Amino acid sequence: MASAIQRPAGPQTRTIADLYQFVRARTLEIVAPLEIEDYVIQTAEFMSPPRWHIGHTSWFFETVLQKFQPGYRTYREDFLFYFNSYYEGFGARIERPKRGTRSRPTVAETKEYRAYIDEQMTRFIDTVCDGDEAVSAIVRLGLEHEMQHQELLVYDIKHLLCDQFDAPMKPLPEASDEVEGMVEIEGGLFELGVGNASRDAGEPQAGTPALPFTWDNERPQHRVFLEDFQIDRAPVSVGEYLEFISDCGYQDFRWWHSAGWEKVNTELWQAPLYWEQHGDEWMIRDFAGLHLATDKANEPVSHVSFLEASAYAKWAGKRLPTEAEWEKAATFSSRANQKQMFPWGDTTPDKSRGNLFENGPWAVAPIGAFPEGASEGGCQQLIGDVWEWTTSDYTPYPGFKTDFDEYNDKWFVGQKVLRGGSFATPQIHIRSTYRNFFYPHERWMIAGFRCAK
Repeated sequence: MASAIQRPAGPQTRTIADLYQFVRARTLEIVAPLEIEDYVIQTAEFMSPPRWHIGHTSWFFETVLQKFQPGYRTYREDFLFYFNSYYEGFGARIERPKRGTRSRPTVAETKEYRAYIDEQMTRFIDTVCDGDEAVSAIVRLGLEHEMQHQELLVYDIKHLLCDQFDAPMKPLPEASDEVEGMVEIEGGLFELGVGNASRDAGEPQAGTPALPFTWDNERPQHRVFLEDFQIDRAPVSVGEYLEFISDCGYQDFRWWHSAGWEKVNTELWQAPLYWEQHGDEWMIRDFAGLHLATDKANEPVSHVSFLEASAYAKWAGKRLPTEAEWEKAATFSSRANQKQMFPWGDTTPDKSRGNLFENGPWAVAPIGAFPEGASEGGCQQLIGDVWEWTTSDYTPYPGFKTDFDEYNDKWFVGQKVLRGGSFATPQIHIRSTYRNFFYPHERWMIAGFRCAK
């Protein structure tokens, strides 16, 4: 069955129908270089086979059809079991660590399923969605959910293949600015998060998102008090992290939380994920191959856990920022005495302001490569390159109300908040208020950090 999807010209879409076409096409673009054997492999319990991602994101939309499309008939009952993730309300599901233990449904069957759902959804959007704000909101949530899985696909493909994957890489930009030191941020009362009004924005202005969206965990906006603080102008670099390693940072318990020291000893951590020691040299493997770490010294360090980031910060005589501190550094203009959407203002990200998926290098960019994306205080690369760990626990904001059961609300325990996006994050998916979250020991994501005082 031929897919109903034809990709529009660009991401600045104006309708749900346009956005659906754009997002669904991009997922298939990401997996296009894979060979058939690559789709079904699961290299670790924390990753999922690419076949599962393309099926699961279609399963999500089938649940929409089941609920809102009169007379809709389920495609296949066994698909509901295999492609569910963690939604208890949608029935039984395969356990996450076992997603790579089955060869069926085949990749061909999964792609046929995806094409069928696209055909059904295209008609559904043209009929049922038109004028129904509640249904449109669910479809939009599904597209944001798929953009999350696009980023997860990049993580999982890297763990599966790394430099064996024929990624369509574009050249990295060069650093045009030397970024060092810390910026002082005045404390006081600060409005953390976004107000509910942003969900129902009217006609978009030039340079603003065509279809505004925020997750429920970014709301409601509420007042917090901050002491004066300092924050790094740039993410911690590979070169700076090499100094921590060379100073026996992974051998000295003084820098580590107890849980971190346990990981160092039980999993034999000596460096971030994808680092390899060849003789006396540390090497870093990425989509482009194996490189000397010293050759990447001016790039943000990535694939570090919260535990490693915290250990480095303590060693450096600093700490990680809270998410409120990070958000103020990324959004507050002291000149205008108000918050703005992004470090540089209210216009949406583009290739000149941050290294996001559309930039296409499939790698972090050198520090100082995006001076146009700097904050008023001179912080660079707050948006893109690497998600940045904060010291804040992932908990609901005061007055939180869920938009969708079992999506964000069930994870409010034991995880840490990350901010800012990575080189695998779509431009239209990221905001300065976006709250990502992972467990403190996880480091398969494209995560780095900057320090505060």
